[in-house]
Amino acid sequence: MKEKLVLIGNGMAGVRTLEELLKLAPDKYDITVFGDEPHPNYNRILLSPVLAGEKPFEETILNPREWYAEHGIALHTGAPVIAIDRPRRTVSAADGTQARYDRLLIATGSTPFLLPVAGAQLPGVVGFRTLADVEQMLAVAQRGGRAIVIGGGLLGLEAASGLLTRGMQVTVIHLPEMLMERQLDAVAAQMLQKELEQRGLQVITGANTEAILGDGRVQALRLKDGREFAADLLVMAVGIRPNIALAKQAGLHCERGIVVNDTMQSFDPRVYAVGECVQHRGQTYGLVAPLFEQAKVCANHLAHLGYGRYTGSTTATRLKVTGIELFSAGDFNGDGDVIVLKDGTRGVYKKLVVREDRIAGAVLYGDTVDGAWYYELMREGTDISGLREGLLFGRAHLGDAGHGGQKSAADLPDDAQVCDCNGVCKGDIVKAVTTHGLFTLDEVKKHTKAAASCGGCTALVEQILAATVGGDYSAPEKKPLCACTDFTHEEVREAIRARHLTSLAETMQALDWRSPDGCPTCRPALNYYLIAAWPSEARDESRSRFVNERLHANIQKDRSYTVVPRIWGGVTTPAELRAIADAAEKYAVPLLKITGGQRIDLVGLQKEQLPHIWADLNAAGMVSGHAYGKALRTVKTCIGSQFCRFGTQDAIEMGVALEKMTWASWTPAKFKMAVSGCPRNCAEATIKDFGVVGIEAGWELHVGGNGGVKVRVTDLLCRVKTAAEVKEYAGAFMQLYREEARYLERTAHWVERVGVADVRRKVVDDADQRRALFARFLASQTVAQKDPWQAQRSGSARAEFTPLTQTDGVREGSTVSA
Repeated sequence: MKEKLVLIGNGMAGVRTLEELLKLAPDKYDITVFGDEPHPNYNRILLSPVLAGEKPFEETILNPREWYAEHGIALHTGAPVIAIDRPRRTVSAADGTQARYDRLLIATGSTPFLLPVAGAQLPGVVGFRTLADVEQMLAVAQRGGRAIVIGGGLLGLEAASGLLTRGMQVTVIHLPEMLMERQLDAVAAQMLQKELEQRGLQVITGANTEAILGDGRVQALRLKDGREFAADLLVMAVGIRPNIALAKQAGLHCERGIVVNDTMQSFDPRVYAVGECVQHRGQTYGLVAPLFEQAKVCANHLAHLGYGRYTGSTTATRLKVTGIELFSAGDFNGDGDVIVLKDGTRGVYKKLVVREDRIAGAVLYGDTVDGAWYYELMREGTDISGLREGLLFGRAHLGDAGHGGQKSAADLPDDAQVCDCNGVCKGDIVKAVTTHGLFTLDEVKKHTKAAASCGGCTALVEQILAATVGGDYSAPEKKPLCACTDFTHEEVREAIRARHLTSLAETMQALDWRSPDGCPTCRPALNYYLIAAWPSEARDESRSRFVNERLHANIQKDRSYTVVPRIWGGVTTPAELRAIADAAEKYAVPLLKITGGQRIDLVGLQKEQLPHIWADLNAAGMVSGHAYGKALRTVKTCIGSQFCRFGTQDAIEMGVALEKMTWASWTPAKFKMAVSGCPRNCAEATIKDFGVVGIEAGWELHVGGNGGVKVRVTDLLCRVKTAAEVKEYAGAFMQLYREEARYLERTAHWVERVGVADVRRKVVDDADQRRALFARFLASQTVAQKDPWQAQRSGSARAEFTPLTQTDGVREGSTVSA
């Protein structure tokens, strides 16, 4: 006769325990499951993509009702257990159902912590824990308006990003001075905050909530310093508390959580507990990976095998916000040798803390491809002394040495956890591949759930798959533009040209976009591809522009703005300087800054001042320098042969001519030029996107350079004799870049990807193609420069300063980065 096992809690930890138990002893128990929610088991990790519109709820279900029936499990959904009678070994649910147990498994999870402030119980104040919470948020988001998220931790930022994507204006209120203070160090936190603010989030740190205000519904939040913020929705994401009320009522020993030993038993040997409700060796865990480790050990003992032990977990964190790569693990703020790589231009930061030749902690921002590898090295306590020199450059850079004596990721032990979100080990993947004859990543995702959630382990899963099936591996042929489509950047651009698509709505409909309004990744890209393909026909949709481009000013960390008028080739006049000085005095500009691009920044303006200062500067004949734009930024010059005793060519005249020809252009990413009058290169032309260097016989033309932390020196494109040739080659190169590069791809990365030989072939070797490219460039510039006050294509658009209303389902801040 089978023993009776009752599971209280139909969440990820409890049901994972059942899955592991069924592998070990499928016929040992009659199983009954009680769940609070009306749904079968689903992946809470994916609530963030559901909120953001990237996944439907149906794709988050881990075990459909058919799975329970197939395994003879009695499932009671929407039936919270209200009492445990340990002497009689029974549980009672709110719907009157009772069940007897021989073994009881408690997996009641956690509940969101609500700040004990006035107004916390008002309608419109929600947590972020369940599908019901997401549904409440979506109901409000459909009407637009303002949302406040209290809490700048993992869940809070995911909620804020999702609401922003849904069209709300979102403010994050965080008590500590830095975001995600438990998962990041100060440098990574600052980079994250900057990125989120560029997307349109308002972030206020060091802010203490005093009260939530509202008459019958939430209307505002007041801080202890007196500031108030209007709100149509308020999300509490300030932490979780283990849900132990039921266990305490049953007389089980609890502290912060239900106290368990290394076999996941409570003080009652018939009662086990796993998940967020558990306290083990003084620790509670809120991440999925430790919960799955607990589940495996618990299943081992429920199956009466008795050899599994849970000794605690080293946790790793990933932020599930589209377009933001973030990973942290271990003790990254502790003592030890600190190895750091920071590339501000690419937005990449890597920090490893090493103690006694072992990784103790890691923080990665912007490039997390090696996160799983560092995590494995940390968990295994691998000696990295032989890898140290190239450790930060990643596993691929180190080659065979990066595998610690192993040939590939597939040579990891079978019990090495590959997918932390779903607790999938290397052995699970290999078994699924060999048993079911899998050959693609999508098939592995379907059968094992590995790489099916946050995607952080995708590269590792692909390596294991490739090694398992050898030459039969079907590598993914393309990387889609975003989660809204299966088409790549190149396929989208080709469709726009081939089908003569001229609007976002038309493009999304023609290409069967999954989300009718798109997402923060695809909307700006589509907008750019449309105006690049059809400059005189496509409408440049300002609401699909980044917020800096919409406001024609760079947003700063204190929410003020910087205005940068264009100074042609770095050459100005007393009248222009007087206009800048007058504007600075009139609007009490806090700071005037001479930039490295030979311009003057007016720093510290408020949003409401922007249309007025631009009107004054425009009246003085000055237009935007597009310091915020995916466009030509600057053309830096030296004084050249007009004044310098070493100069061989007139750098000033050439620089001004190039800037006047190319200003107001729109490009995949920012674009910088420089002109040096001689090979001494004082204008640093060989680290610009397009650089011009004067030589005795004419000019050298250079392409694909990049300054900043990771410097890329240009490739020599060619040498020309005349100023007219310089302009033709410059325009042709810019047009080729505009037509072929992916959105947000700098020329340095584009040239490295396609090869400078390909660029030379199209711009230098094929004169007809060069002339055609230059003609298309000039035609597009005729549109862009025809009105210096037209929307972003030219300068500071008056239209941008009209009241912001919903357009095509997207509000201000909803698609955006600065």
